[in-house]
Amino acid sequence: MLLFRFTVLPLVYHKQDSKKLQTLICYNTYMTTHQNLKILAFVGLTGSGKSTAVEHFTKKGYPKVYFGGVILDAMKEADIAITAENEARFREELRETHGKDVVVNRIVEQIQRLADAGQHRIIADGLYTWTEYKILKRAFPGELTVAAVVAPRKLRYHRLSQRTVRPLTASEAYDRDQSEIEHLEKGGPIAIADHFIINDGSIECFDEQLDALAEDVSFS
Repeated sequence: MLLFRFTVLPLVYHKQDSKKLQTLICYNTYMTTHQNLKILAFVGLTGSGKSTAVEHFTKKGYPKVYFGGVILDAMKEADIAITAENEARFREELRETHGKDVVVNRIVEQIQRLADAGQHRIIADGLYTWTEYKILKRAFPGELTVAAVVAPRKLRYHRLSQRTVRPLTASEAYDRDQSEIEHLEKGGPIAIADHFIINDGSIECFDEQLDALAEDVSFS
C-alpha cells in the first residue's frame, strides 16, 4: 500500500556576499511497506567512522542514500562554494526556513525508488536529527535499523585533524559537535540506536563488528 503526497517548496533565497541565490527543493513524502525491505542507517558524531562503515557495505554492492547529498545538490544549484562552514550553515538555514523534514522527505523518496526497483537492502548515510529518525520510522515501519558508531572524543578529533579532505582542528571539531547536538538534534538518533559499534581499535576489528552487525540484522 502506498500513500503519496507531492509537495513543491517555494524558492529558497540564500544571501551570501550581497548576492541573492536561489534553489528549488522538491520532495515527496511516502508511507509504504515493502516485503523483506531492510534499511540500515548509520549515525554518530563527526570522526566516529560512519563513512567507513557505510563504505564497508557499499563495497559489497549495497546501494545507499546520502542525506548530505541533498544538501550538496542544493548548494550547487544555489552556486554556493562547497566548504564545511558553508555546508553547516546552509543545512541549518534550509531546515529553519522549510522545516526539519526537508532533507529526510527527499531521502524517503530515494529509498522508495530503490525499493520499487527491486533493492531490498539499503544503506542510509547521514541520518542526523531526531525529526529525521521519526519520519523514517513512520515511513518504513519495521524496516529501519539504526546503528551508532561511537569513539572517544580525543580519538575522533585526532582522526579529523588527519583527514586529507576538509581536516578540522580540535577547536573546529568541538564547535561542530556543539552545533550539531544543539541545533540539529543529532544526539537523539545516537542515543536510541538499535546497535552500537565501538570504533576505537584497528580497521580489522571494526570490519569484524560490521560483519557481525550485518549477520545480526539479516542484511544479506
